[in-house]
Amino acid sequence: MSATHPRLSRPLDDRVLAGVVGGIARRFGWNSTLLRVLYVVFSVLSAAFPGILVYVVLWLLMPEEG
Repeated sequence: MSATHPRLSRPLDDRVLAGVVGGIARRFGWNSTLLRVLYVVFSVLSAAFPGILVYVVLWLLMPEEG
């Protein structure tokens, strides 16, 4: 991968729970705090279950940085 598009992985230094949202933010060059807030708002507005399910699936599929 090129330097402008880092590999999608769960970072060790930008995680709150498992690093899924931090990894997505890093991959696309977005602010991880803002993305976390948007993810929580979306999850709550969608009755939480789909957001939690997506997070768990990404947690299992995304490799840990290292």
